[in-house]
Amino acid sequence: MERAYHKWFSPTLNRNMEMLVFGREGIPVVFFPTRSAHFYDFENWRVIDAMKDRIETGRIQVYCVDSIDSESFYSDAPPPCRIARHIQYEKYILDEVIPFIRTQNKEPGLVAAGCSLGGYHAVNIAFKHPTLFTKVVGMSARYDLTQPLPYFADLFDGYFDENIYFNMPNHFVPGISDQGLLEQLRRMDITLVIGREDTFLDNNRHLSDALHQLDVPHQLYIWDDEAHRPRYWRQMVKIYL
Repeated sequence: MERAYHKWFSPTLNRNMEMLVFGREGIPVVFFPTRSAHFYDFENWRVIDAMKDRIETGRIQVYCVDSIDSESFYSDAPPPCRIARHIQYEKYILDEVIPFIRTQNKEPGLVAAGCSLGGYHAVNIAFKHPTLFTKVVGMSARYDLTQPLPYFADLFDGYFDENIYFNMPNHFVPGISDQGLLEQLRRMDITLVIGREDTFLDNNRHLSDALHQLDVPHQLYIWDDEAHRPRYWRQMVKIYL
């Protein structure tokens, strides 16, 4: 399996950013890591190896990007600064990562995917920019980071503003009224995957209900158990990516 390491200084984030790319051709996949994890973790957890056949046969090319969650959602900065840093991270993906992908890969499609908080990143950016993405897969993800749950805090300590609203799918999706945007979302291949015992199950159902209300086709798959570990993600990527 072809593997390439890339690193550059990001002017958007004012820091070095790294990524691993697996494969040489196929539909490109922007693969977001789990909470505060890094670009190499999916390889270490053998999640990439679970996709080896499709990568080697040129069906997909996987771009494992790094995260800066410890500088945004999980930082000690004031809540407005946390969401502002996240917005900078999204700009890095849009202005640096995707153009880089297009220099490497001429396939017309683009997939956003991720597990746990990476699933949030994938769904959030794809739903906000549906002209860029043709498919999104969110696995074991939480789509409202302001909602306190057992073992998971409100990541903004009760603070709420417009930037937070437009970066929480469970908030902004029900309010989408622009018909052009809705048509773009209806053309996207949308898959949500969650465990029956996962704390985020109702979070996923809420988003699924909102999509149903907007007549946006999608799939919500509920697995047995919590299904929130690499051994489950190794199975999920084989089925949904």
